[in-house]
Amino acid sequence: METWFEYLLTDELLLYVFPVFLMAIAVEVYLSRVRDADHYDFAETRTSFCLMMVAAVVEFVPRQAAIVLMVFLHEISPLRDVVGRQWWAWLALLLLDDLAFYWWHRASHEIRLLWAGHVNHHSARVLNLSTAIRAGVGERLTKMAFWLWLPLLGFDVGMILVIMTVNLCYQFWLHTPLIERLPEPIEAVFNTPSHHRVHHASNVRYLDANHGGILIVWDRLFGTFVREQQQEPCVYGITTSIAPGNLRAAVLHEYIALSNDVRRAATFKKRLQHLFGPPGWRGTGATAASTKRHHADSLFQAASSRTV
Repeated sequence: METWFEYLLTDELLLYVFPVFLMAIAVEVYLSRVRDADHYDFAETRTSFCLMMVAAVVEFVPRQAAIVLMVFLHEISPLRDVVGRQWWAWLALLLLDDLAFYWWHRASHEIRLLWAGHVNHHSARVLNLSTAIRAGVGERLTKMAFWLWLPLLGFDVGMILVIMTVNLCYQFWLHTPLIERLPEPIEAVFNTPSHHRVHHASNVRYLDANHGGILIVWDRLFGTFVREQQQEPCVYGITTSIAPGNLRAAVLHEYIALSNDVRRAATFKKRLQHLFGPPGWRGTGATAASTKRHHADSLFQAASSRTV
């Protein structure tokens, strides 16, 4: 049996691909300058690299604790000697890992306590490849919990860690603004830069959409898919204004706002609603989702009035 420490030593795929990420960022910077495109704000890029390093420190202990628990769960799984590392097991795990990522990602947008740890990935006012390494810091404390069911299905921890990294590496290229739409069969099945631009956009039409990692089929299946519209370009960033380069604000601003809301809440029930309700909940029933629906209804009514 491999120990958690051996998994720690072998969980190094990102170390090999990170230089490729850096070269890709450099190429994108060059192409952006050649095309005179405003895709980079270097204060934002510096913040992205800093957030990546802070997240790596914050993640270390929770990740190792999760690996220990995963080893234990795999040992007690009745399927551990059935699954093994056959080709079909890798393929099945790739799909199940992406499903786990979808629900973690969706929960991180729809539960405010989780959003507070994920929001700094979305706080950049530009979208480019350096945004891909702009890791959510607080999310690192709880993220692995969404993958704990996989070792119970018989997948060993080494497989899970490899596939999680493969999924993460796939998502790197999704952050480039230099690729427009791809052929429709690809757009129909896979997550693409077009779909991911929608995910990062703060336009009301695009809020809380396209949470998939490798596949976009989960969003289509569970009703969170939104197509990028040429008539409404994506606007990036979040509703709270954060000065580029302010690392403390990038990490803590939503936790501070959440703490203030919980402290001011009149009842225990409202405190729980602030913590576990959707971002934007203020006790009035108004949330990002309801605002989005209201916006869509207004657009429909406006369009209908023009056709009368």
